[in-house]
Order: sequence, then structure tokens, then C-alpha cells
Amino acid sequence: MAKANPNLIFKLRKTVEKLKKGATYQWGHMGACNCGNLAQEIIQISKAEIHRLAMQRSGDWSEQLVDYCPSSGMPMDLMISKLLDSGLERDDLIHLEKLSDPEILSHIPKERRDKMVKNHIADVILYLETWTQVLETQWAAAQSIQLLSVGRKINYSEALS
Repeated sequence: MAKANPNLIFKLRKTVEKLKKGATYQWGHMGACNCGNLAQEIIQISKAEIHRLAMQRSGDWSEQLVDYCPSSGMPMDLMISKLLDSGLERDDLIHLEKLSDPEILSHIPKERRDKMVKNHIADVILYLETWTQVLETQWAAAQSIQLLSVGRKINYSEALS
């Protein structure tokens, strides 16, 4: 799973906020799908630019992530490198595209989880919100461990705001 860090948590929250406010969502569009919407926030480029660069090679996000080569110089590989630099792992993005990470899904009630569809915006939002909560919990726990060694406490809601 992704390395929990405040910047990634912030970008996930921003992605959820944009989707809730009506950002373009189109599962079959490389720049407006599940990964595309998150990539827009992390990389700070438009959905059109993501799509244009991704179309220089064949395959959807999952296929291009499998073929990822950090030294290829291909635009899609450069985008993926930036996403990985944010704390994400390739598997995170593969799972995001299909809403399939078992750890994230385990935090969603079974009756709701069983009805999730990879290309429904409400399900994408639920998945991203749950993922954000999982990362926030991991980050807060890591901070608690660090703070115990110096004997301080932290207000996590303020730190994550």
C-alpha cells in the first residue's frame, strides 16, 4: 500500500472534493478515469494532456502500469514516476482503476462493497474516501510511534487538516 504522507492524503481529499463537485468522470478516458482524476491532482496537468500523453502507447492504466519502465523516457512512464514519487505504488494504481485493493475494501461494509462497480463515480468516491481514511490512520499511528520517543502528543485532526 501507498506510503502514508500528508501530501498524498491531501491530494486524495482534493480528488474526492473535485469529483463530488462534478469534475469530469469517464472511466474509459485516461485523463478522466479513476487514476486519471487522481493523477490530475498529483501531477497538476489537465485530463486532456494526461490522455494525449497516455495514448502514445497502447493500453489502459493497468496495462501501462504493468509495462512501466522508469528509464524509458516515455511520457506515460514519466507520469507514473511522478505518481510513485508521491508515495503511491504501482499496485495502488492498478487497484484504484478497478476498485480492488483488499485492504481498502475490508473497511467498506460487505453489503456495500459487493455492489461496487469500477466505473460508477459514487463507488470511486467511496473507495477514495476509504483509502484516505486508511492512510490517515496509518500516518497518525506512525506519528504516535515517533512522538512516544520524544514524549509529546499531537492533535491529529489539526495535523491532517
